[in-house]
Amino acid sequence: MSIEDLTIGEDIRRKVMGTKHVDASLGNATDFDRPLQDAAMEHVWGGVWTRDGLEHKTRSIVTVSMLIALQAHGELKGHLRGALNNGVSPEEIREIIMHSAAYCGYPAALAAMRVARDVIDSYQE
Repeated sequence: MSIEDLTIGEDIRRKVMGTKHVDASLGNATDFDRPLQDAAMEHVWGGVWTRDGLEHKTRSIVTVSMLIALQAHGELKGHLRGALNNGVSPEEIREIIMHSAAYCGYPAALAAMRVARDVIDSYQE
């Protein structure tokens, strides 16, 4: 494990997801699941999210789209907040979900819309 990638990954994750979210995730980690948290921090946040070629806003759009397709609602919730932090507007989020209905199906899109509505409502408060 690269300490440098882990440190860079944590910094990027905090910028995208917010310090409160990251602190909660790390604070809730146990000895059992901490290795997965560290691997994600190093490889996803310290590797993929630091690559050239896509801005963080675009990476958020891609990530949200994939999480809709996977129906990974817990991760979707966090990444929708991250997308808002990265400058994706509520209107753009709605259009991502509308577009996903054609490719992922209406049940996945409807569930994603409910998650997005809750996230956007709480984000705007």
